[in-house]
Amino acid sequence: MSYRRRLSNGVRVVGEEIPTMRSVSIGIWIGTGSRHETASNNGISHFLEHMLFKGTARYSARDLARLFDGIGGQVNAFTSKEYTCYYAKVLDEHFATALDTLADMLFHSQFAPEEIEKEKKVVIEEIHMYEDEPDELVMDVMAESVYPGHPLGYTILGMEDNLKAFTQDDIFAYVRSHYVPENIVVSIAGNVLEEVAVAAVEQLFERPFGDKSPLPALHPPSFTRSVRVRAKDIEQVHVCLASPGVPAGDDRLYALILLNNALGNTPSSRLFQEIREDRGWAYSVFSFHSAYQDCGLFGIYVATSPDQTRQVLDLVQEICSQVAEHGLTADELAKAKEQVKGSMMLSLESTSSRMSRLGKNELLLGREVTLDETLSCINRVTSSDIQAVAQQVLGQPFAVAAVGPVAEKELPSWVG
Repeated sequence: MSYRRRLSNGVRVVGEEIPTMRSVSIGIWIGTGSRHETASNNGISHFLEHMLFKGTARYSARDLARLFDGIGGQVNAFTSKEYTCYYAKVLDEHFATALDTLADMLFHSQFAPEEIEKEKKVVIEEIHMYEDEPDELVMDVMAESVYPGHPLGYTILGMEDNLKAFTQDDIFAYVRSHYVPENIVVSIAGNVLEEVAVAAVEQLFERPFGDKSPLPALHPPSFTRSVRVRAKDIEQVHVCLASPGVPAGDDRLYALILLNNALGNTPSSRLFQEIREDRGWAYSVFSFHSAYQDCGLFGIYVATSPDQTRQVLDLVQEICSQVAEHGLTADELAKAKEQVKGSMMLSLESTSSRMSRLGKNELLLGREVTLDETLSCINRVTSSDIQAVAQQVLGQPFAVAAVGPVAEKELPSWVG
């Protein structure tokens, strides 16, 4: 049984009672990420995520780690373009302890200057690590090139110079302006009664905090079709092709999910079979879609040897043109529906997945999207729906980003 409540101060509580489970997953979702930053403070959302684990008035950083280890639980966090999530998964008997500790981290982190300076070194090493991972780097190069000057083009980790300049005052100011009640969703899934869960959140979160000024409005970006190459002395060329997708909540999203599944998101997909299995031209090749609040990005990633980059990209273009012109076969569409529905149903066996589904839907869409509603929308997708979305995302020239030992002039003539 799912539930949805709003506290008097604006904090939203969503959850699902699952008495057959012995675990409880808790997520504190904040509607802020790299998209809500400026060029001068890019990276502060992610840095703040790190700092919430560095000690409160009650616990040191080591105490926090020991606490969750001591109850056999898991605690972590992540930052995305549009939100930040702090989450824990524990046995049901430790629900109160986990929620209390997460709330303490949220409201009473000290952001001690000496911890700030130490954590800057950690995040700088994380930035360097990403520079050494071309499959991650090419995604950032792509975002920057298709959304130039827009916050959706910023990296989540931020810039090293920005990071070095962050102060305790900067962090507290960002918390006050973005960690505000109407921007917070607490999501709970597992073996805890609704009245117990809501009462616990009310006790810990029903308090004044943050600024009262309204959150800044989002402005959708323009998509720029460009070619961007980052030369790097490595063994492979990592390429990302991109086109505009659809936003979260758009009716076309279900057709695009199925198209993505059949094109390059499974081992039986066209890209995987023709490029990896039939020809052995790549180890990693896949398609993906990122749905933001007011726009979307569809992409294809492939990594291959420099001497066959042109052949691989020509084949990708050929496959995409075929799908844009003819859509999917009836068998591909039926298989994609079953695969997507099966994956969704299997994920329901995890309290973490259920918690994430509830939290993200509330934060991004402002409502619960039930399983029955999702399955019905998937079942209703027709071949003509697939054809229409395929023409949209595959029937136009791609933007291209590449990282590796390649120059723009070495890419196929259709690129750019």
